[in-house]
Amino acid sequence: MITDPLAPLLELPGVAEASEKVRDELARAHRHKTNVRGWRVSAAEASLRAARASSVLDGGPTAVDARAAGDPVFAGALRVAQALEGGETALVEVWRRAPLQALARLHVLAAADLVDEDHLGRPVGGADVGRRLEMLADLAAGGSTVPAPVFAAVVHGELLTLAPFGSADGVVARGAARLVTIASGLDRHGLGVPEVTWMRKAGEYRRAARDFAAGSTEGVTAWLLGCCTAMHAGALDALGIAEAGAKR
Repeated sequence: MITDPLAPLLELPGVAEASEKVRDELARAHRHKTNVRGWRVSAAEASLRAARASSVLDGGPTAVDARAAGDPVFAGALRVAQALEGGETALVEVWRRAPLQALARLHVLAAADLVDEDHLGRPVGGADVGRRLEMLADLAAGGSTVPAPVFAAVVHGELLTLAPFGSADGVVARGAARLVTIASGLDRHGLGVPEVTWMRKAGEYRRAARDFAAGSTEGVTAWLLGCCTAMHAGALDALGIAEAGAKR
């Protein structure tokens, strides 16, 4: 009998409930009157906010202005966000059929201005990293049926832990988490902005990632709950974007 290796995560205190709250709030954002037909405008704003916040976490500029466009970290984060903007993009389709290719593509986008072309999209961590990436890809390809918020958090945490490319790994990890929420249908148009919460609580975010990497039950639980909290807050931000759009 084949068992889901991630199923026990749903038994951790508060995780299943937090995941369901994320789903409910994102569904509410998608049902907002502004997003029934005008979701593309909301998605564009969410994409820009996500890019800025993810960039800041990796040392990018705090302000989005003319100078920011020349910053390699921000430029990479923006390319990642744009490749996912609105939902059903080519990168989303690649993730569904070939997750490792999608991760490589995320790195090409994120690190194009940071490393030589020969190093783009190629893991550098050796055989162990390769095996863990393959395991993650197998889970993404149907090896797990845990709710999307939980799986997005696992993908996010695992990629931060592995740092598989040696450059732009944070931007890649957050982009992959966003990719999961879109491809799964949880946030099909990419309206949520959890990256903003991670940016605002950067110290807490990094501590939680380290605790997740250490693998203790408490650390994994805290990471999953923290990610769900950020996704819930990101859904509330999506509602704020929609409300602002309705007033224009």
